[in-house]
This record gives sequence, C-alpha cells and structure tokens, in this order.
Amino acid sequence: MQRETAGRLPWMPDWSRIDTVLLDMDGTVLDLHFDNHFWTEHLPKRWAESRGMAPAAARDELMAMITRVAGTLDFYCLDYWRARLGLDLVALKREIADGIRMLPHARRFLEALRASGRRSVLVTDCHRDALTLKLERTGLADLVDAVYCSHDHGLPKEDDAFWRALRRAEPFDPARTLLLDDNLRVLDAARRYGIAWTVAVRCPDSRAAPRDTGGRPAVDDLAAIMP
Repeated sequence: MQRETAGRLPWMPDWSRIDTVLLDMDGTVLDLHFDNHFWTEHLPKRWAESRGMAPAAARDELMAMITRVAGTLDFYCLDYWRARLGLDLVALKREIADGIRMLPHARRFLEALRASGRRSVLVTDCHRDALTLKLERTGLADLVDAVYCSHDHGLPKEDDAFWRALRRAEPFDPARTLLLDDNLRVLDAARRYGIAWTVAVRCPDSRAAPRDTGGRPAVDDLAAIMP
C-alpha cells in the first residue's frame, strides 16, 4: 500500500461502493488530547494526592500499570481502574470535561455522511460511563445512526472476535464498509475480518505531532476523506 505523501492521497475509497462508515470516537471524531491529558497528567496528580506521594512517582507507577494491560478491555475499563486506584474516574473526568471537544472537520464530515444517505456508526472502546459523559458534552449521538461500546460485547476492538460480535448487532456488509480509527491494531483486526476500507487518522491529538501509520492508508483529519 502506498504512503500518503505531500498532502495528497495516492488512494481514495470508492464512495460508490460504501454503504456503512464505522467511526472510532476518541482520536477520530473527538480530540484525543482530553484523554492524553487525563491519563498522563490529571489522574496521576489526583492519585498522588490520594496516596501522599510525589506526582512524578505516581505517574511512573500508573504508566507501568497501563502498559501491562494495553490491548485488553481492562485498559479501557473505568471499573477496573476504580478498583485498582480507589478513585472515581468519572468524577475526575468531569473536573476537566471542558476539554472534551470534536476534532476539526469532524462535525462537517458526519453531516456530509448523513446527507449522502450512508449509515454512520460510532464504535468505541470507551467505557460506558465515560461514553455517557462525552455524548452529553458533544451531542455526538445525534450526528450518527448508532453507537456501540466494546464493553457491551466483552471484547476490545483489537480482538478479531469483536468484529464478528459487532456484525451480529449491526448487520453491515464488510465488503461495503469503511472504518476510520487512530488505533493501528484495531485497523489491522478489522482488515483481517474483511472490512474493505480501513483508514488511519494520523493526528488524533490536536496538540501532538502526526503519527507514523506504517504505510497504511491514512489522513491527517476527516476533511481529506469527505464523501
């Protein structure tokens, strides 16, 4: 597969062959800066305060704990982290909820999808409690046709079996489906399942540098792939 170069797409999905668009939430539609800030700064600070330890030491310990469960459902599960840390993570997220916002062009992209008559489906690993908060803050549920949470299926999107479970709930045709996600392992799992178009988002955090997508089809933001 060719790389994206010089701001031009050497590939482009054939929209005449796409009926359904599956969209990740954090880092694809919503700015991942909120979650990055929460997990690397706000949560370590509050956890340090609760334990009477230095913020830097709390952050190092927390990052090691996160690394150990990366790629599993526990990584995303607020119930898991509540039990491990003894903190109400939803309450802590509400403390900085003003930082929950959509990425540039995301709203326009969703509006264009709806106008085109294609089905738009939000598919997220976000825990239900945090998902509820983000939907409240953004009104995102009103811009898509359906919202699915991987916790309801007991599998993260990185797991190949998740896509079989999703299809039982949302009967899409993989050969006529596009997936947009910032997680490369998720994109690879979806491609193995047979989803025809899998596209990475290279700039999930508006305040961070673009990510290397390893040659996968990719866009900086959703404006580049407008239907």
